[in-house]
Amino acid sequence: MDFFLLVVLAALWGASFLFIRVASPILGPALLVDCRVLIAAFSLALYAIVVRQRVQLLVRWKSYMVLGAINAAVPFCLISIAELRLSAALAAILNATTPMFTAVVARIWMGETLPARKVCGLVLGIFGVLVAVGSDFSVHAASPVLWASCSLLAALAYAFGGVYSARKFVGISPLDLSIGQQLAAGIWLFPFIFFHRIQTPFSTSVVYSVLALAVLSTALGYLIYFRLMQRVGPVKTISVTFLVPVFGLVWGAAFLHERLSLRLLIALAVILCSVALVTNTRFRRRKPEAEAETPSPSA
Repeated sequence: MDFFLLVVLAALWGASFLFIRVASPILGPALLVDCRVLIAAFSLALYAIVVRQRVQLLVRWKSYMVLGAINAAVPFCLISIAELRLSAALAAILNATTPMFTAVVARIWMGETLPARKVCGLVLGIFGVLVAVGSDFSVHAASPVLWASCSLLAALAYAFGGVYSARKFVGISPLDLSIGQQLAAGIWLFPFIFFHRIQTPFSTSVVYSVLALAVLSTALGYLIYFRLMQRVGPVKTISVTFLVPVFGLVWGAAFLHERLSLRLLIALAVILCSVALVTNTRFRRRKPEAEAETPSPSA
């Protein structure tokens, strides 16, 4: 059951890049993300009512505002900006660098060590990013470097958000954390939703993409993620990192007819190898005693 939930989570998060690619050019990044987080927060609030769980947000509202900015509003918008030009597949691959950035942020912010294995993983990850972007490293409107940089900055924001939440929200209900983050992001983004002119009329696929992005990839995705964190722990849950870009490639090819080039596949393999080194992931069966002693990843 836990493995099934892990695959479902990866499929939902991988599909988010598909939904963003469809809706972002029409609605604009700020409006799309604001709809995403507010609908997700409303859905999660309904879930809290159904399960009769009291949500407490006001006590830590300042911390939620910070978390909503760095772990939702900023990275969601940066990915939406990147996908104005980048394919869903490439955006998903670049987003897989989040554990690499988390290791660096944890080293600087929390003083965690960077052993040789992690350093090798970071170097390998940089090489994977270069392979993914291609040979055009000039910075201009049509260059993939500019748009890829937005995806990488989003991964960096996620890294800061993960470390911040680990320090500031110890013992807080996952449902409270999810609702507070989404609501705070919605507040931050509201002033910016008027800066993009909506392309009308837009198709029903845009509406479906927004709803699916908010309800499935965000609200349901968070519920599954936190359930896995509680049931199997962060070490096993982090393995979703390896599946999300795979689903990103599959959904992009299936529904947007994106081309699966050899370069992208090589970049995906290199980046996932770097993530495995950084997160100390091992793909062999271990004894329960050894697994219980495995330290949690930085995220």
